[in-house]
Amino acid sequence: MSTETIERPRVAGPGDGLGGAWRVIVLNDNHNTFDGVAAALARHIPGVDLQRGYGLADQIHRSGQAMVWSGPKEPAEHHWEMLQSEGLTMAPLEQG
Repeated sequence: MSTETIERPRVAGPGDGLGGAWRVIVLNDNHNTFDGVAAALARHIPGVDLQRGYGLADQIHRSGQAMVWSGPKEPAEHHWEMLQSEGLTMAPLEQG
């Protein structure tokens, strides 16, 4: 009888057991300007510069919402809170 421990290769990263990607969604509203939305997105969403922020602001305006970030739960909560603190209208976090 062998007492050897067999390690299986990890197929997911730490925290991946939280049920998949979480989506941060900004909703259209009547009190934020394009400039304000674009600037807030550029400040708080990794990989979003001001030009991309304007593109997302336009999508929010045209379709009523845009998913601005997707990933693990903890960073999603952080991004959601930062955008809400800027006055953006946020959908509840969604798990994808």
